[in-house]
Parts: sequence; structure tokens; C-alpha cells
Amino acid sequence: MRRKVDEKSLLEQMGGVTGMVYSAIPVIVFVLANSIGNLTIGIWSALVSAAIITVVRVVRKETVQPAVSGFFGVGIAAFIAYRTGEARGFFLWGIWVSLVYGGVFVTSVLVRWPLVGVAWNLLNGSGMAWRKDKPSLRAYDIATLACAVVFFARYTVQQWLYAENLTGWLAFTKIAMGLPLFGLALIVVIWAIRRSERRLKALAAERIETEAEIEQRLREKYS
Repeated sequence: MRRKVDEKSLLEQMGGVTGMVYSAIPVIVFVLANSIGNLTIGIWSALVSAAIITVVRVVRKETVQPAVSGFFGVGIAAFIAYRTGEARGFFLWGIWVSLVYGGVFVTSVLVRWPLVGVAWNLLNGSGMAWRKDKPSLRAYDIATLACAVVFFARYTVQQWLYAENLTGWLAFTKIAMGLPLFGLALIVVIWAIRRSERRLKALAAERIETEAEIEQRLREKYS
């Protein structure tokens, strides 16, 4: 049975509120440790906090994949900060990832494979029938572009803060423009999914009705 389309199920797939808190901790720790001590202390503090979070999630038997990917993300950010010798370098990886993701989402719409539709229907085993229905395809286009807007907004704001060397504000916007901002795009995503599923159910019902009518006519003809 297909899972109910609601905010809770989608938030779970995005990491949920707990995932948002976990992802914010290494950022906060890095900024505080860097301010109190120095860049080296900030880097190691962020890495240690990310490692602790990973262990905690394993012990609590939570989904490990977000924790592992989060740890590697912090590791890459810390490495860039170390190589650049600047605290703002810690955020450079996330800034450029936002730009790349935004480009990928827009490209998926241009090639008529909107990522929101592809991802949702693959995760839920719904197949690709939605691509043959223009209203469904259009809805997923809109939802995918909404997500792209979020990524581009994150890139634009954080790139400007990076250029101005405002490390504290970079940390704030990284957290504020993370899952909370995606909550707005989530509204559009939910609308697209529900619209598509209503359309596909209606089309399936029409096909069943048509097949039943054909069968009835054949019975009448050859009875």
C-alpha cells in the first residue's frame, strides 16, 4: 500500500526535525570554538561534534545514512577551512553545493524528468506513469523549480556573506536557510504529489471502466 502523502512522511525522508538539529550542531560548535579559540580549535571541535552525533544515531538505532553523509560534509568543510586558512572557508563547500543542486534541478525540468517526480515515485514504487500525464508532469515541474529557487537563494545570500567575510551570519543563514526554508518548498511539493496522485487514480478508474464496457459489449455480441 502506498504511504499517505503528508508533511510528516516527506519530512522523514528529508531528515526530519531531529536531522535539522543534528546538522546545525557542528556549525554552531565551529563558530563558537573559532571565536573563543582559533581556526584549528574550531575545525577539530566541529569534527568531534559530528563524530559524536554519528555515534549517538547509531546507538539510538536511527537512520545512519544522514549522519554519515553529514559527517563527511563536515569533514570536507573542515578541510577547505584548513586549506584556505579562513573560518569562512568552512561554508564554501555548502555554498557551491547549493549552486550545483539548483542547476541540476533546473536541468531535470528542461529534459522533462523533474527530480521531485522522479525521486518521489521511485521511493514509493509508483512507476513512471506520471510522465505520460501532462498535468502531473507540469505539477512536478513547478515543485522541482520551487526546490531550485531555494538552492539558488541559499547560494546567492551565502555567497554574498562569504565575500563580505561575515562568518557569524554565514552560520545563521546556513541553519535558517536549511530545512526551515525547504519547508516552504515542501508545501509546493506536497501539492504536486497530491495533484498527480489524484490524476493517476482518476485515469486508472477510467481505464477500468472502459475495459469493463468493452467486455460487456463483447458478451452481449457473442452471447
